[in-house]
Amino acid sequence: MAAPVPPGASRPGNNPPPPPPNYNPNFRGTSDSLADNLQNLNLNRPPMTSNPAARPPPFGQSPPFPSSSPSPGFPGPSPPFSRPGPPPSAQVRPAVPLYGPPSSTLPPNVVPGRPSGPPTSQPLPFGSRPPPSTLPSSTGSPAAPVSGAPYPGSSPPTHLVGLPPSTLGARPSNLMSNGPPVFSSGALPGHPRFPPVNSAPQLPVGSPAIRTPPGPVVQSQLPSSAAPQGIMQPPASPFGAPSWPMQPQQVAPPPPVPGPPQTPQMFGMPPPLPNQSMTTTISPAVGQTGAPMAGPSKIDPNQIPRPAPSSSVILHETRQGNQATIPPPATSDYIVRDTGNCSPRYMRCTINQIPFTADLLTTSGMQLALLVQPLALPHPSEEPIQVVDFGETGPVRCSRCKAYINPFMKFVDQGRRFICNLCGFTDETPRDYHCNLGPDGRRRDADERPELCRGTVEFVATKEFMVREPMPAVYFFLIDVSMNAVQTGATAAACSAISQVITDLPEGPRTMVGVATFDSTIHFYNLKRALQQPLMLIVPDVQDVYTPLQTDVIVPLSECRQHLELLLESIPSMFQNNMTSESAFGAAIKAAFLAMKGTGGKLLVFQSVLPSIGIGALSAREAEGRTNISAGEKEAHKLLQPADKAFKELAIEFAEYQVCVDVFLTTQTYVDIASISVIPRTTGGQVYYYYPFSALSDPAKLYNDLRWNITRPQGFEAVMRVRCSQGIQVQEYYGNFCKRIPTDVDLPGIDCDKTFMVTLKHDDKLQDGSECAFQCALLYTTVYGQRRIRVITLSLPVTSMLSNLFRAADLDTQFCCFLKQAASEIPSKPLPVVREQVTNLCINALFSYRKFCATVSSSGQLILPEALKLLPLYTLALSKSTGLRTEGKIDERSFWINYVSSLSTPLAIPLVYPRMVAIHDLDCKEDQESVIPSFLPLSSEHISNEGIYLLENGHDCLIYIGDSVGSDILQRLFGVATVDEIPTLQFDNPLSKKLNEVVNEIRRQRCSYLRLKLCKKGDPSGIAFFSYMVEDKSAGGFSYVEFLIHVHRQIQHKMAS
Repeated sequence: MAAPVPPGASRPGNNPPPPPPNYNPNFRGTSDSLADNLQNLNLNRPPMTSNPAARPPPFGQSPPFPSSSPSPGFPGPSPPFSRPGPPPSAQVRPAVPLYGPPSSTLPPNVVPGRPSGPPTSQPLPFGSRPPPSTLPSSTGSPAAPVSGAPYPGSSPPTHLVGLPPSTLGARPSNLMSNGPPVFSSGALPGHPRFPPVNSAPQLPVGSPAIRTPPGPVVQSQLPSSAAPQGIMQPPASPFGAPSWPMQPQQVAPPPPVPGPPQTPQMFGMPPPLPNQSMTTTISPAVGQTGAPMAGPSKIDPNQIPRPAPSSSVILHETRQGNQATIPPPATSDYIVRDTGNCSPRYMRCTINQIPFTADLLTTSGMQLALLVQPLALPHPSEEPIQVVDFGETGPVRCSRCKAYINPFMKFVDQGRRFICNLCGFTDETPRDYHCNLGPDGRRRDADERPELCRGTVEFVATKEFMVREPMPAVYFFLIDVSMNAVQTGATAAACSAISQVITDLPEGPRTMVGVATFDSTIHFYNLKRALQQPLMLIVPDVQDVYTPLQTDVIVPLSECRQHLELLLESIPSMFQNNMTSESAFGAAIKAAFLAMKGTGGKLLVFQSVLPSIGIGALSAREAEGRTNISAGEKEAHKLLQPADKAFKELAIEFAEYQVCVDVFLTTQTYVDIASISVIPRTTGGQVYYYYPFSALSDPAKLYNDLRWNITRPQGFEAVMRVRCSQGIQVQEYYGNFCKRIPTDVDLPGIDCDKTFMVTLKHDDKLQDGSECAFQCALLYTTVYGQRRIRVITLSLPVTSMLSNLFRAADLDTQFCCFLKQAASEIPSKPLPVVREQVTNLCINALFSYRKFCATVSSSGQLILPEALKLLPLYTLALSKSTGLRTEGKIDERSFWINYVSSLSTPLAIPLVYPRMVAIHDLDCKEDQESVIPSFLPLSSEHISNEGIYLLENGHDCLIYIGDSVGSDILQRLFGVATVDEIPTLQFDNPLSKKLNEVVNEIRRQRCSYLRLKLCKKGDPSGIAFFSYMVEDKSAGGFSYVEFLIHVHRQIQHKMAS
């Protein structure tokens, strides 16, 4: 009999499949012409640097877990796409085993990682998911790792601008971080791009140059950097000394420096030096009583806080010296080394230290929540996530709370027992998992086992996680062929896009496809190979729909490829004279669902008009909306709610049978997104909105969106649960999912772009100085039939000091929570109420800091914590965004709400405070490291009539052309002499190439094929562009300076009351 194999080790004959390369969304050899970009017709040659696979890992180590290394026969990084039309621009991702499909089924040009999963005619077991009534209560005390000493000082870093030196006192030198700095002073400045190709990323050496606006700027005195006396030394790291050799060109990280950790700032702003206090103190004009005077403000707009970009890459270790490190800003570019805590890409907390009581959290005025993006794309230079196979026994878990084994579970009694870091329960170590402990109390094999030294790991799931065999990968395309769809070109665009992406579907016998069309009736197509051509089968009953064929409507792709291509080519001509204007959208998706019910899968719907007949027929509520808005908005928000419960009932049924629905709205009219979007939101899908649809410019965007949708890393039939340490519990989940039981969210589909907000609350007092852990477990199945459990663990220090909370606040995550909560409130409350709630969230946090932490006492100064100094700016921008401003179409607001629902943290701030750059002088900026030039403040003062500007928010890309732009610049950029000719010609020169590089870099960063829209002064497009100038005073709100004064007055009022 073969010798037993310990769990987690390589198993003869049952090795986990070799890791696939990271997804390669595109590859660019040469830059596009801008004329092509503006037309969105250039689908080939996506943007990409050369040979990114040659980039060495940033920390100089190779993965230490040979069991999951690629096999010799496994294909390397994906080759360039040769077909027309790149998917959304994103960085090549070499050799990261996200999913690990079998090499025998892996096509050379498809991301090997789309999951599938078990159906849920009954609730899908999450592990051995007990019913909620049988879940044990969290009792016992957690044995959490010891953290560093808390900050003895009382004031976290703050930021001073425009203040006389006499107003700033020297700071005490005895401050110590509750967690070590990310690297050291000066190591991590700036908003970086990915490191240059063919060069090892290097840590910047020396202190960063702190970019300051003109005017009197004061830096506090730097105390001695010597370690304060009497500070407890951190215990030995539970992960041992790093064993990764440094690269010859890489600067080793200096030892941790006592003092406050690096404060996260938007776009990687230069961090304050160790023990340096910087306070943003803004002094409005004040009268003798101390109240701000009426009349114009004397605040210098050049001295108020604004995002400051930089171009160096941040190298981030998740833990140092047995302490959690504060992650870099979500909007910066960074490379993560997982040393125990998960990468912040997968899970971030709004505060990187946890308040020990609910009262302390309430006093802070901040929110405690997690932003979870379980399948987020890693940086190409990051170490791959390891896949661990425990065999038939499955991964080791706590028998009480069912938490998975992780680096923070403490082994005792010579390794024979372990203490759960979440609930504190002590379990027996399985005999075949036993290992002796070393002198430091750690298992001797901890560094060789990914589950004991990594914050993110993936387990091979056992039979107990399945209620049936993993489903095949099913893709069903449903196309609107009503008169409006055909005449606007939407039907032809959809058929063309589907025809092109067929080759990107996963290869092998498990991939199945189906196609149907609909107007006032539903048309299925028999794609069986035996037929000479596809056979149309019409379902005329749109009230009580059915599927005409149970077997041949969805067939294996390998058996119907030729029929499918022929059908897609002929559909536009088949319906070119269609005079039916009605749309049976609800009946069509119900009929498609009946065809998919036995397997589950992805239903991709292309819809062009308002559903008007059959199940879920809708009326044009927009006309009513205009009346209500003009009457004072009293009932206008109800138009953002579904018209009835028909679609919600359908969506719940779809989710039960694991059908994920994506809707592509190619329309020129109102389609009631508020009602239609219920189905994608409940099934883990997405809404795509092309309004007004143009047959000239939108097919490229449609194709790229569709291709990214089916090729990005994704999973089917997933279930997610977040567990917390005793004393903290999950309050609510936000995102695109279906929830059947309180503790879990069911996800018929999940992909790398989907993010979930998990709000938290205290149910007991935590122990100051201990650590509080959070664990997200995602159970899913790949499209290659592999059942996986991705486990993401984050352990943060607990503090009793309010000042520590403000030091450890995460601006990007805090604001992302503001954004998602506002979006969830808009359909149920009038807009002025939601705007006031958002403003109060900002004011409450700043008031708490001013009252309890700030040291400057003048009542005439607005004092902002360093970590949150941009919060007022982003709050103002949110109040002027598409979702919250009074004017705008109902569908646009509904789409914005749905877009925000699953939006990732890095895209939250750009959505409301876009990036704007000048492009008329790109050829004058040769010295910049970044492809994208420095950003301009969103104020009309920074826009010249002689200039050309590009603005992007992660979803749209606008190019504004001033009315006095010289013909020479127009000729070089666009190849035309006047604005009216753009775009008609292709013209190639250095300036035009630089603009294309900027556009392509933005598309790569955003993983989205952003359409370019020309905006000209004086017409509606120019008005749309200036609506993003959120720092200007507008009919709907304050200017930035006025808003700061408003915030200051509110804080003064609270201080006085």
